[in-house]
Amino acid sequence: MALKVELKPGERIIIGDSVITNDNQRTRLFIEGQAPILREKDILTPATADTPAKRVYLAVQLMYLSTDIERIQENYFTLVNDIVKAAPSTIPYVTRISNAILTGAFYKALKEARKLIEYEGTLISHVQTGSAGLPESEPGGSVTEGAGSESADESRSPASVDQG
Repeated sequence: MALKVELKPGERIIIGDSVITNDNQRTRLFIEGQAPILREKDILTPATADTPAKRVYLAVQLMYLSTDIERIQENYFTLVNDIVKAAPSTIPYVTRISNAILTGAFYKALKEARKLIEYEGTLISHVQTGSAGLPESEPGGSVTEGAGSESADESRSPASVDQG
């Protein structure tokens, strides 16, 4: 089944190693094949990767788009070791990202890395407001939550992952 992507005027998309820019009207594409696909809204650049979690996302993005992932994986593991040392409550997020990478599910790893970015924002906002810690209801508030186990989302087959 083809992936349906609608592009806004001027919106860009990466398909494989090509960047495609839409013209001045809305366009609908039906894409078949196995090439990596990223919409503009999901693309981070080195300039916009300005936090530890965003740098993790960027490393995963580069692995997803690259054919030479071994070089990038070394940088990824350095980044996640640093973020876990600084904020041990990120372990469940990092575990889900790493498990997806190790199974070759890079798009799934990107989705999990997006959750890490959101969690990082929560941590930063608590620090800025002077809170002593996270409320008990926060998903990453427990270090052991989700560590080493699969969530319901991770048990889905790669064919059922929607990239749109």
